[in-house]
Amino acid sequence: MSLEELREEIETIDREIVEKIAQRTYVADTIAQVKSERGLPTTDEQQEQAVMERAGDNAEQFDVDANLVKAVFRLLIELNKVEQRENR
Repeated sequence: MSLEELREEIETIDREIVEKIAQRTYVADTIAQVKSERGLPTTDEQQEQAVMERAGDNAEQFDVDANLVKAVFRLLIELNKVEQRENR
């Protein structure tokens, strides 16, 4: 593959990553609505821990640095928590 083709592949992957972040955010917003309707707290530390463990496991499965993947997921979780608080 040429350098240009490889860069185009990266561009496609980047777009897909952003699409998945948008999908995740939408589902997290829906979860926030359900929590609000049920009077549940915004933060669920047990669920956050489960997400982090899954992220680490998935990273290992795909031979990616688990600490890096967990850092990305920490950012995603914080983003969702902020949005959930703002929408309450």
